[in-house]
Amino acid sequence: MANREHLALLNFGKFKWVEWRKNNPQVELDFVSANLAQIQLIGENLSGVNFSLADLRGAKLMRANLSGANLIGANLSEANLKGAAIANANLIGTDLQGANLKDTDFNLAKLSRSNLCFANLMEAHLNNADLSQANLYEVEAMGSYFYEANFSKAKLNQAHLLSAYLFGANLQEADLTKADLKWTNLRGASFTGANLQETKLIGANLKGANFVGAENLSVEQIQSTRNWEDAQYDEDFRESLGLYQGIRTC
Repeated sequence: MANREHLALLNFGKFKWVEWRKNNPQVELDFVSANLAQIQLIGENLSGVNFSLADLRGAKLMRANLSGANLIGANLSEANLKGAAIANANLIGTDLQGANLKDTDFNLAKLSRSNLCFANLMEAHLNNADLSQANLYEVEAMGSYFYEANFSKAKLNQAHLLSAYLFGANLQEADLTKADLKWTNLRGASFTGANLQETKLIGANLKGANFVGAENLSVEQIQSTRNWEDAQYDEDFRESLGLYQGIRTC
């Protein structure tokens, strides 16, 4: 359960909060399972705070510093975290459905098994983030950065990733059914075992990408991209693309 003294601090106003944190930098704030729905902590320093299992539905956390925070299993559905710093935070199993995460820093964050469906991740930074088994159904992530992010077994059905940066991303066994990856940078990304049924790849950069073992991939999808000749494919699919290895004989 949440620490009552720590909960009381939230009612004393910003000045008191800042002063207390400055004088008690070593204290780990405990808001475990706290009911903080609709709370306003705009621009606050919440780094390292324990919000695990807390109810933060609809909370206003714009520009807040949540770096290194523990948000395991917390409910942040419909919360506004625009411009927040959440780098290195633990959000395993966190509910972020419909949350505003635009321009948020999630670099190195743990988002495994989190729920991000319908969330706004436009222009957000999730470099080296762990999104394995996360639900990103219809997420808005146009222009976002996912350098070497881990999407293993993630659900990206109908996700909007137009012009996103996925250099070296791990998309193995991810479900990308009807996802929009037009003009994305997929250089060095791995799609082994991924479902690419009706995935839009027009204009995407496939240089060095790995499609060996990818499912429901068509020649038309690949040939609508850029640098597709430099990607890796199953041998039969390479032949369908007219990419023959070595000298062909009768």
